[in-house]
This record gives sequence, structure tokens and C-alpha cells, in this order.
Amino acid sequence: MTASPTSDTASPTRLEGQLGTRSIVFMVIAAAAPLTVIGGNVPLAVGSGNGAGAPIGFALAAVILLLFSVGFVTMTPFVTEAGAFFSYVTAGLGSRLGLGSAFTALVAYTAIQVGVYGYMGWAVGDLVTYFGGPEVAWWLYSFAAMAIVAVLGYRHIDLSARVLGVALALEILVVVVLDVVIFATGGDSGIATQTFDPATIFAPGLGVAVLFALTGFIGFEATAVFRDEARNPEKTIPRATYIAVIIIGVFYAISCWALVTGVGANNAVAVAQQTLAGDGNLLLDTATRYLGPIMRDVIQVLLVTSLFACVLSFHNVIARYQFSLSHKGVLPAALGRRDAKHHSPSVSSIVQTVTAAIVLAVLALLGLDPLVGVFGSMAGVATVGMVILMLITSVAVFVFFLRRPALAAGRLAGARVFPVLAVLGLIVAMWLVLSNFTLVTGGSELVSTVLALIPVVALVLGVALGARFRLDRGIAAEASLNASASANASASASASAGAPDAAASRD
Repeated sequence: MTASPTSDTASPTRLEGQLGTRSIVFMVIAAAAPLTVIGGNVPLAVGSGNGAGAPIGFALAAVILLLFSVGFVTMTPFVTEAGAFFSYVTAGLGSRLGLGSAFTALVAYTAIQVGVYGYMGWAVGDLVTYFGGPEVAWWLYSFAAMAIVAVLGYRHIDLSARVLGVALALEILVVVVLDVVIFATGGDSGIATQTFDPATIFAPGLGVAVLFALTGFIGFEATAVFRDEARNPEKTIPRATYIAVIIIGVFYAISCWALVTGVGANNAVAVAQQTLAGDGNLLLDTATRYLGPIMRDVIQVLLVTSLFACVLSFHNVIARYQFSLSHKGVLPAALGRRDAKHHSPSVSSIVQTVTAAIVLAVLALLGLDPLVGVFGSMAGVATVGMVILMLITSVAVFVFFLRRPALAAGRLAGARVFPVLAVLGLIVAMWLVLSNFTLVTGGSELVSTVLALIPVVALVLGVALGARFRLDRGIAAEASLNASASANASASASASAGAPDAAASRD
């Protein structure tokens, strides 16, 4: 049975919680795994991209996602369901594309989660052997982490938020300390002002830098998935979205600039390429140089906690996607059960764990390398899927307000201008992703093409099946939209009659 948008939040068909802006921001940034991005994506952006100009690639990616976020946030008050992308697409473009978006999201999130499990298995193994422990198969560590995630994911969302908050605070703190020390000491050869030289920024490889920056933002849009568990979703979700994008973007750009400064702008490409060849580690070696060997060890440990926070966050997002789809009749009703004690999507959480375990087991049995074969290929699938989803969502925002001009009144920038700008930026982003896709997957052109088509197939399958389901029920009730439109009209009338203060108070 589909939940009504006006259902009591205590209803067993809906989740509940008291998540504030900070808790949601923690979970979203944790999904982005900032320390993992600094240690992995930054060397790729510098070594394979535009070298010392790579920090600007992260800044440009943040700008594209901010353009997207404006339209996303503008539509948020009119989407009363915690379905994130598919709810927005359904409200704007109908059930067919809505279900296609839902399937694409499930594939993208599952892929990145499984990829991170592979990365985490390698990272834990590397940590254990570094400290003199035995060398065992990477997938044993991956499944051990999955078991812990399963326990936390089954319980109330507040527990996950606390765990993610602690892990996130520590990993950000240690990188901030490293950044401050590098800039305070002047780095290898002074502050890398070359980063802002147009000749450096637009050197060959800028697109590659933007590409790897975009993969570091996957998961930022999950703020809307936690709508039912937010304390005040109309305010909390928009705030969390903007804060998450700005914090992630600034953190990535400054930290990338700090590492370039730390090794020297003229040496950055060579050092990054050594990292990619396995002959060094840009992040850990720089930490050793500026903070000492003890802090290097701390960062290596925090890399593992960063990856754990990432998989836990994606686990929660996928479980809630499945929970929402079950109430649309798309997935079995059992996935829509809410645990009486923890108020969590417990059955969906268990199913998500089983799904991830099966996919990971298949990849492990194929003998794939945990970094290139598992993480690289799955990150590639997720990146294509997320860019597709953001493109469709931006179009959905534009169409939603185009069909409801009364609602667009007073929101023209968020309803019309920014969605168009976001579409243009995301089209460029998609071109960058696909034209450099083998760099992400680490595979051949044939393998990369097959991987890139997986989210496309999911989208087409959802569109084909979409006519069988009414996903638009309860997402954006026309009665509430009409009421809002009337309020806007009244506000405009009051303003024209000389009552600007009253109109402002309604907004």
C-alpha cells in the first residue's frame, strides 16, 4: 500500500527520526569518503590530469553540482516523499522515467558500495601487513566489514549517524592539520601559485581532473533520502545539500592544492605518477614528511575508517531506496517493513546486505584485483549512473515548474535558470566521463563500454516497466501544490497592493 503524503510519521509505512542538518551532512560527506578521495582521486587527477592545476578541477566539479543543487533544493518542498532522485523525476516527468531513475540509482549505489568494499578489503590487508600481521585474502576483510555494516544498518539511523560523525570528524581533522602545516611551512618550494595560472589550469588533462573530482562527490544528493527521518525536512534537506556540496568541494580543492604545494608544483606530476605506479604514496609520503611517521600511521588507519563510513552510508541509502519502492508496489512488500524497535527498514537492510555479498562474491571468485578490477570498474558504473540521474533530475525540475507557472513565481532562478545551467554542465561532465572512461575502470575499451552501458540498461528497463506502476501517487499531491500556488498568488497580490512585509513573511 502506498503511503499518503500526509501520513503520520509514526506510521509503519514510513521511517522516522530526529536527524538534524549536522547528522545528515555527516552521512552525506561520509559517503563521499573525503580521505579516500584525497588519497586516491587526487593522485589520479594530478598525475593523469592537468598536474598542478588539478585543484581547479575539483572546484569546477563543485560548481557544476551547486548548479544542480539549486534546482534540486527549489523543488524539495513539493516532493513529500523520501525517494530522492526517482521521486523528483516522477513528479516532473512521470512514472516511466521515475522508475527508470530508481533502477539506475539502485545499480549506481550498489556498484559504488561493492567497489568500496573491494577497496576496503585491500586497505585493511595493507594496514595489517604494514604492522607485521599475516597476509590473507582481501575479500575476507571485505566480508568482515560487511557484517558490521549489516548490524549497524539494521538498527536505528541515529546510531549510524553517530558512528559516521566520529569517523568523519577524525579523517577531516587529520587532513586539515596536514594542509595547515604544509601552507605554514611554505611547502616544498613555496605556495603553489602556479595552480591558478590559466596556462596550468587549461593544460591538457583538465577534463580528466574534473572527471576524478566528480567521482569523489558520489552520494552528496542522498540528503533527500533521509527526508522522513529528518527533524524538519523543509529546512533540513536544503541546508544539508548546500552545506555538503560546499564543504566537500572546498575540502577537496584546498587539500589537493596543499598536496601540490607539499611536493612542489614542478614535482607534483612525477610524484603523483609514482603513486599510480605503486612506487610511492602521495598522501602518506607527504604526511610522513610534514607530520612525522606516527601521523602517517594514523592517516593509514583513518583511511580504513573512511572507507567503512562510506559503505555504511551507502548501505543506509540503498536500504531506504528499496523501502520506498516497496511501498510503490515495485519491489516485494516485505522490503517495506519497518522494525518495531529500531524504526529502521530492517528487511530492506538485510536484503541489501545479501545483494552486496552476492555481487562481491562473484567478483572475488573471478579473481579480480580489489583496486582496479573491483573498485575501478564499480566506480565507473556508479559515475555514469549518477551523471545520468542528475541530468534527468535537472530536466524534471525544469518541466515540473514549467507545468506549474504559479509555483515558479518568485523562484524563477531555481525553477528555470539553474536547471538549464545544470543540464549544460552535466552534459559536459558526461562527455568528460565517457571520453576518459578507461582511466576510471582500468579496463579495455570493450570492458569499459559494457560497464558504461549497465546503468543505461537499468534506465531503459525501468522506463519499459514504468507504465505498470503509479509512482506519482503521494509524491507531489496536487492539492498541496495548488494550495502553495494560491499562497504565492496571494503573496504577489499583497506585494502589489503595498504590503511587501506580509509577502516576505509568507516566503
